[in-house]
Amino acid sequence: MNIGLFGINMNFLAYPDWAKTVAQHAEANGFESLWTGEHVVLPDPQQAPSPAPPQTPMTHPSTALAYLAAVTSTIKIATGITLIAQRNPVVLAKEMASLDVLSGGRLLLGIGAGYLHQEFSALGVDFASRGARTDEYIDAMRALWTQQKPSFQGKHVNFSQIDAQPRPVQSGGPPIIVGGASPAALRRAITRGQGWYGFAMSVDAAKKACAAIELVSSRFERPARLGKLELSITPPKPPTKTMAEDYAAIGISRLIPMLGFYKEANILESLDNLATELL
Repeated sequence: MNIGLFGINMNFLAYPDWAKTVAQHAEANGFESLWTGEHVVLPDPQQAPSPAPPQTPMTHPSTALAYLAAVTSTIKIATGITLIAQRNPVVLAKEMASLDVLSGGRLLLGIGAGYLHQEFSALGVDFASRGARTDEYIDAMRALWTQQKPSFQGKHVNFSQIDAQPRPVQSGGPPIIVGGASPAALRRAITRGQGWYGFAMSVDAAKKACAAIELVSSRFERPARLGKLELSITPPKPPTKTMAEDYAAIGISRLIPMLGFYKEANILESLDNLATELL
């Protein structure tokens, strides 16, 4: 079981001194990965389905992770998740390839279609087409990362006779980990992702999601180049050794507890205790 940490760019960890301290402490303790959250904007006042108050500090994922890559050496850095339907995929492919290069090939690219319609409206991006855009943008980014002469023709993005260097360090580009439990997200994970990520899921909820993944796997062909689907979960409460064993028993290979579980005043001690419990 790999153990990551979610929220390295949020709340007091949005600021460099604390983010650096926690990242280096996590690396020294043997945690596998550091994960960002992402919202470009939040509705003010807070309204459904917004997950946080509008004043919540949240630094941009690739900016935060580039900084943390420079002050660590082995721990993986991850987006949890990047809402790629909100982005220009050509720019995002360059951004993530650059981050993979700067980190020495440590990037995990968690992605999702998004769910906060107020955010899409503020960005001027069509909310209804977010699923189709997400599928297409994954394919377009991989074309930019892998093709000798990149080209792509789709409904939402088209390019040819271009190149974008440097390419990612990792062969094929950073692993794409698809977030979400909707039928579309599970289909996307099976057909396009190296991994799947379920957020704030209990063992029972994760077990149901795993069963749904098995069902979807029987209906959609998985490209061999993607390998075995890796399953990650952020639990809804601080994990214990017993919880980790229960998740492992249903096929989960990575737990990503929220750093928000732990208070600023004693977070380093809390991470020491978590490492002792799980690692």
